[in-house]
Amino acid sequence: MTRDPGLASWLQLSLTPGLGASTVRSLLRQFGLPDAVLARQRSELAAFLAPAALEALHSSSVRDAVERALEWAAADDHFVITLADETYPRALLEIADPPPLLYTHGRLPLLRQAALAVVRSRNASAQGESNAEHFARALSAAGLTIVSGLALGIDAAAHRGGLAGGSSTIAVLGTGIDVVYPTRNAELAAEIARGGLLISEFPLGTPAIAHNFPRRNRLISGLARGCLVVEAALASGSLITARCAADQGREVFAIPGSIHSPLSKGCHALIKSGAKLVESAEDVLAELAGFRPSGYASTAASTNAAQTDTGLLAVMGHDPVDVDSLCARAGLSAEQVASELLRLELDGRVTVLPGGLYQRLEKAQRGR
Repeated sequence: MTRDPGLASWLQLSLTPGLGASTVRSLLRQFGLPDAVLARQRSELAAFLAPAALEALHSSSVRDAVERALEWAAADDHFVITLADETYPRALLEIADPPPLLYTHGRLPLLRQAALAVVRSRNASAQGESNAEHFARALSAAGLTIVSGLALGIDAAAHRGGLAGGSSTIAVLGTGIDVVYPTRNAELAAEIARGGLLISEFPLGTPAIAHNFPRRNRLISGLARGCLVVEAALASGSLITARCAADQGREVFAIPGSIHSPLSKGCHALIKSGAKLVESAEDVLAELAGFRPSGYASTAASTNAAQTDTGLLAVMGHDPVDVDSLCARAGLSAEQVASELLRLELDGRVTVLPGGLYQRLEKAQRGR
């Protein structure tokens, strides 16, 4: 990619305190490219900029920030993409408030590939993480790049699945691109920078600030053809992303869950309001008009041929259950049930929940 010779001017506008993205777009509409904006008289700019922003526009602190950003962009696989660049993602040009510039680290061509957003509840269940990773892997194998937000739990699982599936993954950050949040995902972020793409609209060094994350969500949905909600409580931030997707004309998909789980209620509410209920990757692919899966073979047959559950799993059901109930259903002693549960847990077939409850994990979904 050829570096934009006017990049410094783009950075100067975007890094001026008090000069937000909407104001930058207004200036561009009025005066043209940033070089032309910066050449205008103060009196002309005063109609668009607050006095403090006008004073800061040519300040030494802004010049220093521009130099730091240019130095960052000079490194391998580091890019600052502006609205004027041909590499700016076309999907974001369709949303109401595209950022004037984007900081990216990694494989820039991923911005041209068809993508699917995978979002979640903040406190995911083990089954939710499993579903996210396996759906993401299958959809990535079908040719969809997986977009998510690098949070713990389902986001991280979706990124891992995207990397494993072949079409890779894009992580949209709510911090500066040089800030990894949460820090527990530092290794995953490094892996995405090598094999996928990190992207942020926020200036270098921007820390984790609560109000930036809902703003980041419009980019997660905006980059994608559709948005898959894996788990969501009724007050989940993932519902914000789903609403953004719907407002942007993207498809919204939701995975149903137990009627007793708070983490399913948001998905069920989305389905009631028109989101597509999905049980497999094939359900998602069937709804994305115009998208042709590449190198993807349906696994419905192999899923249907999965082994029938036996033993404790045969009576466990799909909802959380306690040991006493399992004893009654299976006709086994508490010691026998505890032993079998331990074996199933070690085998990755069940997980332990708060309150002494157990829930099965569906291995068959890994092939979907």
